[in-house]
Amino acid sequence: MDNATYVALSRQSGLMNEMRIVANNIANAATTGYRQEGLIFSEYIRSAPDQVSLSMTRGQVRNTSLEQGTLTQTRGAFDLAIEGDGFFLIQTPNGQRLTRNGSFSPSANGDLVTQDGYQVLDAGGAPLFVPGDAQIAVAADGTLSADGQPLGQIGVVLPADPLSLIREDGVRFRTEGGTEPADGAKVLQGFVEASNVNPILQIARMVEVQRAYEAGQSLLDAEDQRIRNAVKTLIRT
Repeated sequence: MDNATYVALSRQSGLMNEMRIVANNIANAATTGYRQEGLIFSEYIRSAPDQVSLSMTRGQVRNTSLEQGTLTQTRGAFDLAIEGDGFFLIQTPNGQRLTRNGSFSPSANGDLVTQDGYQVLDAGGAPLFVPGDAQIAVAADGTLSADGQPLGQIGVVLPADPLSLIREDGVRFRTEGGTEPADGAKVLQGFVEASNVNPILQIARMVEVQRAYEAGQSLLDAEDQRIRNAVKTLIRT
């Protein structure tokens, strides 16, 4: 296999990864709190003494868009949205996680939980209790009150190292570098945040990736035919 084929295959691999990511973004365009993903391409150069340098493409690093999604009013007492930067802090079986999906509800035990049943945590990492027969109010700073009596403050945090944010599924993230308070964020009661995916732009990108992949495949086919012809010529001589 010659250098041209190696270079083309490296690009095809990256384009295939990007196609999967774009397709997943489009599929989650209506998922509450979903953060759009993208793929970062980089150049890998292989060189050796007395050889021509070989430049190949790598598309393996994913990045997450933290752009604000549209805030939709639901008037639900336990529907919360973050205006600005930050994530809700929740407890899962695998440890604390971050999410922008603020569609919460009280559990049978009185804990404030996510749609998956994970506890919503306060600023100190403790579960939040909500009495079922009280009037619930949430202030802009996340203070949770029942019939005017403060119960706690909903944890809204930022990863201490933004580059350490790792997606676990569509709406949950983990961070290896710890968290810090998101001081500039506001919590809105009776709202949820829609996905920040722009479906039109993502569909356009899907078409671009598909065309680029087809062009790369045509190059590989032409290169394969060139090699076959060269082999046939050598056999005849």
